[in-house]
Amino acid sequence: MNLISQHSSILAELNPLEPVISVPLFTISVGGWQIIVSNHMFMVAVAMVVLLVIMTFAARSRGMVPKGLRNLIESVCVYLREEVARPVLGENTDRYIGFIWTIFFFILTLNLLAMIPTEKMIFLITGKKNHFGGPATANIWITGAMAAITFFLTHISGIRKHGLLKYLASLAPPVPWWIMPLIYFLEVFSALVRPFTLAVRLFANMLAGHILIATLLGLILIFKNYGVASASLAFVVFISILELFVAFLQAYIFALLSSLYIGSSITSEH
Repeated sequence: MNLISQHSSILAELNPLEPVISVPLFTISVGGWQIIVSNHMFMVAVAMVVLLVIMTFAARSRGMVPKGLRNLIESVCVYLREEVARPVLGENTDRYIGFIWTIFFFILTLNLLAMIPTEKMIFLITGKKNHFGGPATANIWITGAMAAITFFLTHISGIRKHGLLKYLASLAPPVPWWIMPLIYFLEVFSALVRPFTLAVRLFANMLAGHILIATLLGLILIFKNYGVASASLAFVVFISILELFVAFLQAYIFALLSSLYIGSSITSEH
C-alpha cells in the first residue's frame, strides 16, 4: 500500500506539460496599463537580443572572403534567397527576402533556446525554483502571431500588386461558371486557414517533442530503476538530437511556406 501510495503521489506531481506551459514572471506598469510578462515572452525578448548580438558581430567581420560565423550566416542567407525564395518570388525576391530571413532566424533561435534548460541551470546555481526558460514556439499565441504577420503580408502584397478588386476576383482559378461559387468559397476558406496551419504546425511539433522528453525523464522518478533510467536517458538523448533537427526543419518549413504564400499572391498568374 505504501508503494502504491508513493507511486500515486509521484504521478500526481509529475506533469509533462509543466515544461511547456506559459507562466507569469513579473508585471510591468506602463502608464495605466499592466503588462504581465510570461516566461515565453521573456524568451522572445532573449531571442531578439541574441540575434541582434550575433548578427551585429557577424556583420562586423572584415574581408572579401567571409569566414567563421559570417560565412555560416551568409551561406544560409544565400541558400534561402536562391533556393527557397527566388523560385517562387522571381523578380520580387529582393523585396521580400528580408522578411524570409528574419522569420527563419527568429524561429530557429527560439527553437534552439528552447532546448537549453535555463530554468534548471539557474536552479542549480541559486537553489531557487524559477521559470526563466521554456519553448516559446510551443505557445500557440506566439506561433499564431508570426503566422498572422505572414497572412497580412501575403494579402497586402497581393492587393498592392493587382489592386483590391482584381486580387479578390483572382482568388479562384478559371472554372465553369456553375461551379465558380463553390470553388471561390473553397479558395477564400483556404486563404483564411493558411495562417492557422502555419501556427499549428510549428506549435504542435515543438510541443510534442518537449512533452515526450519530460515524460521520459518522469519515468525515472516513477520506477527508480537503473534499467529504466538507462533506457530513458538513451531515448532522451535520441529525442534531443531529433529535436535539434526539427528546430531547423520547422524554421525552414515556415520560411518556405511563407515564400510560397507571398509568391502566389503577387504572381501574374494568380
